[in-house]
Amino acid sequence: MGVLRASVDRLVEQPSGRGLVAIPLALIFVITIVDIHSPTNIHLGPLLVIAPALTASLKGPRPTALVGALALAAQVFIAVVHGGLTTTNHVAQIIALFVLSALVVFVCHVRERRAQELLRARSVAETAQRALLRPPPRRIGPLRVAWLYLAAEDETQIGGDLFAIARAAHSSTRVIIGDVRGKGLASIGEASVVLGAFREGAHRYATLSELTAALEVSVCRDLGEVADTENDPGEHFVTALVLDIPDHDPQAEMISCGHPPPLLLHDHEVTVLNARRPIPPLGMCEVPASSHRADPFTLETGDILLLYTDGVIEARSPAGVFYPLAERVAAFPASSPDALLRHIHADLLKHIGDQPADDAALLIIERTASAHFHRPHRPVQPFDGIDRQCPSGAASLPTER
Repeated sequence: MGVLRASVDRLVEQPSGRGLVAIPLALIFVITIVDIHSPTNIHLGPLLVIAPALTASLKGPRPTALVGALALAAQVFIAVVHGGLTTTNHVAQIIALFVLSALVVFVCHVRERRAQELLRARSVAETAQRALLRPPPRRIGPLRVAWLYLAAEDETQIGGDLFAIARAAHSSTRVIIGDVRGKGLASIGEASVVLGAFREGAHRYATLSELTAALEVSVCRDLGEVADTENDPGEHFVTALVLDIPDHDPQAEMISCGHPPPLLLHDHEVTVLNARRPIPPLGMCEVPASSHRADPFTLETGDILLLYTDGVIEARSPAGVFYPLAERVAAFPASSPDALLRHIHADLLKHIGDQPADDAALLIIERTASAHFHRPHRPVQPFDGIDRQCPSGAASLPTER
């Protein structure tokens, strides 16, 4: 009896759902007392099955079995008080309560085992996703960076959109943002091909044209091996925007591979940087390397560059209206990349009014007067920044340091 009482004490004292677990115990006590003081023709004992059933929704199989044993003991006590254990009605009630409690414990055990398997699967998936889409450093060279990723599929952190930032060997920063045809987990393999090629070539090639040509070669070679052609037999390609931003020169360059143009915020004005020499998306394998020519643009100190995927500008309101990114950005007060990203994030979710229908990514870069060089050996900030007050799949915004 002392062991049973100690087990009950440990059950009630557990920090998780401590107050709620006391409810089944209180139900057992109340039902027992009321049944004992009720007339013999009133039987409340069958209601004791509520206690283990309620515990199963709060705790695991062991606490459920303990509460079931307490309920069974209470039923036996009621039977003794109301005429003994030999009556047919009481024997039937005890057997029924035992069988139902055992079934509840079994279902709770199966549910907990499946929950653990799902938790392990999610942990592996999250680790793979973080390894693929590493969060860019908050400061790299003279640039301040803020980012946002909204995944279309529940229980995922990334999908077919991608971005990365890397240092080049000649005092400049290379940036890529892209969008794989398709969305969700099926497109992660294709995104990995582009990101791997970019990270390998960002510091190797002297010019942006050479880097983009290398990306095209790599994607054309490897995309077929990772593309989900069985479930998606159509064309597979990746739109991308590749940029080179020097540390000490305001003249930057970009090459658009069929990607939406970036926005430049300069002196409270928003300019759409349309590429004069765009090329087809990566993976089309139709454009020779000699035609990969960069478009110059000016990024001065204090300017903000806004990169995005089509999941942002093609996000529809319930009435079917596309999100007017350039107009909304122009209406927001001038601020830091983090603050601007918070404005866009809240406004975009308000515009959608629901879970995003497509993956969406935003990358905001500001040129500052001082340079901060990212150290590769420094531990990377973890990717998991889920905002628990936002819809599922919405990555939280980085806070100002």
